[in-house]
Amino acid sequence: MWAACTFGALGAIALVGRLIPERPEGLLENAAQRVLLAALVLFPYLLYRFTRAFRTASLRLDRIVTGMSSLMVLWTFALPHRLPAAGEARPGWVWLYLIAFAVHWGILSAVVAARLWFAGRSEPTVARRRMQTLAVATTSLALAILALVGSNEPDSAPALMAQLLALLSAVCFWLGLAPPAIVRILWRRPEQRRMQATIESLMRIATSEEEIVRRVLEPIASIVGARAVAIRDAGGRLIGRYDRGGGEENPTLIEVPMANGTIVVTTSPYAPFFGVDELNLLRTLGALTGLALDRGRLFAQEREMRIALQRADQMKSDFVALAAHELRTPVTTIHGFVHTLHHLGDRIREAQREELKRGLEEQTARLASLVEQLLDLSRLDAEAIAITPRRVNLRRHLEELVDSTLGPQEAAVEIRVADDLEANADPVVLERVVTNLVTNALRYGEPPFVVAAEQRDRHVRISVEDRGHGVPPEFVPALFERFARGPHGRPVRGTGLGLAIARSYARAHRGDLLYHDADPHGARFELVLPVANG
Repeated sequence: MWAACTFGALGAIALVGRLIPERPEGLLENAAQRVLLAALVLFPYLLYRFTRAFRTASLRLDRIVTGMSSLMVLWTFALPHRLPAAGEARPGWVWLYLIAFAVHWGILSAVVAARLWFAGRSEPTVARRRMQTLAVATTSLALAILALVGSNEPDSAPALMAQLLALLSAVCFWLGLAPPAIVRILWRRPEQRRMQATIESLMRIATSEEEIVRRVLEPIASIVGARAVAIRDAGGRLIGRYDRGGGEENPTLIEVPMANGTIVVTTSPYAPFFGVDELNLLRTLGALTGLALDRGRLFAQEREMRIALQRADQMKSDFVALAAHELRTPVTTIHGFVHTLHHLGDRIREAQREELKRGLEEQTARLASLVEQLLDLSRLDAEAIAITPRRVNLRRHLEELVDSTLGPQEAAVEIRVADDLEANADPVVLERVVTNLVTNALRYGEPPFVVAAEQRDRHVRISVEDRGHGVPPEFVPALFERFARGPHGRPVRGTGLGLAIARSYARAHRGDLLYHDADPHGARFELVLPVANG
């Protein structure tokens, strides 16, 4: 609006001025001459208001500029009814007015030129060149006016200089306000070269969303003169943002669609217009960025799948090795016991025969337990475990589990559960998890051993706690992994499958199995089950 008023006033002066006689006669012609002269006085003030549209000036400067302009307009209408024409002698009051006019134009033009020049100092090349060109245009026009003030002859050297400066000013205003595409391309070449290098690096190097965003956002902001740029995915999630700082009072947001997302650009007041060239450039950059992001996602997925496959292959190898080792030990022992009883049973003493039978029973139970664990793993992996919760009294049920697990050692475990606490739980899950936790506590921990249960935050929490040394911090991340056998130097008698199976059962029940360090020391395992199961 202020630009339109500024150059509309200048255009009116140039066009309407040709309709007024050089020596106006009559009240109407003299009034028209005063109006055009007042419009010329207001030109630098309107140009100053144009710069204020970008950034507010100080109140003191506003008052000085407004006061000077108002005083000059009032003085213009207070001049005598007839002004001397070109070539006529200028009386003293005319020279006084012309000096005030030149001072007014010089001061306001200097203020405008300085504001424009320094405004684009930290902007991208296009915005910076436009602001600087407008500053040169303002300075040239002020010098042209000053040259005319000092000349009373239309063919004199100052008049010729004024015409050349006015022509330079017109060209600079044109380049600053509406630079042609070829000029914008030339101005934008540094950013374009940088963007080309960025695009090349995106296609060759960038392999993750974070790296792609880091490489592309700042060049996008530079090339289109944006204050900030953000990239969001199709769901609106913020992938990355670049902010150059110095946010403005009323930023303008422009959204540019790209493949599976959007580029959101926050423009700067000094940035170039987002015209056809800029929008097309943004669309191109958006398309390339979208392709790079898709490529990065595919690369990340492929990498995750490769890691998962390597992990699965390693687990399979571990499974085969461990199963072969664990199965070989009881099978070999059982075979030895059976062979001894079959061939030497009638020659050995009764006590030795009973010892062999007990060993045979223990190894058979161990073999059956290992086979059952392997079957559990296969069923859990295939999601073939049916979870059928029912209402159970937790204290009574936990007492039965501890009794069946420990037998005579039951007294070593304290059960802290309210008598009336009930929960919807699958008895098989409780048996698999709690039995494993209690056995591990007695095997690796130290008394006192506590089994507790409570209901809070819409979950039932069953904990098994001991006062042993706990789990070393470095081993906690692998605690629930299959075949995890504990740190070196720690006595290991299990297969490394128990906790993995227990957590899988808990998660099949829509719950979880967690580990915490006990207070003041020891291990605390917590089975978390939802109150309602659907």
